[in-house]
Amino acid sequence: MTSKITYLGDLRTELTHISSGQTIITDAPIDNQGKGLAFSPTDLAATSLGACMITIMGISARNHGLNIDGTELEITKIMASNPRRIQEIEIKVIMPHGNFLKKDRVLLEAAGRTCPVAFSLHPDINQNITFIWK
Repeated sequence: MTSKITYLGDLRTELTHISSGQTIITDAPIDNQGKGLAFSPTDLAATSLGACMITIMGISARNHGLNIDGTELEITKIMASNPRRIQEIEIKVIMPHGNFLKKDRVLLEAAGRTCPVAFSLHPDINQNITFIWK
């Protein structure tokens, strides 16, 4: 088992990661009858793409002797209706310093764009990813 979810009532859930015991609370968003006091399930889906990207970039960076510490990702989730679904995920990857060679940039961008979550999302979800190299 990977995780367990407990419905707490009032459109709130508690997600528990089995091997670590870490928990996350979700709440329905304001535009869908919720209070918006925590990540919504669709927020987590969009955010998971960014977390996966930076994890795979970190593995690639470590394997090639590069340092990407301090990299930040800004994530925007855009919803569609009828049916209600994630239409687009915009991700801005802001690299912390400018001492990457062209080949390093190509390597890291390819790593980020080919993470498992990117390949797992439905092809109708537009993944709009921009890299900003300082």
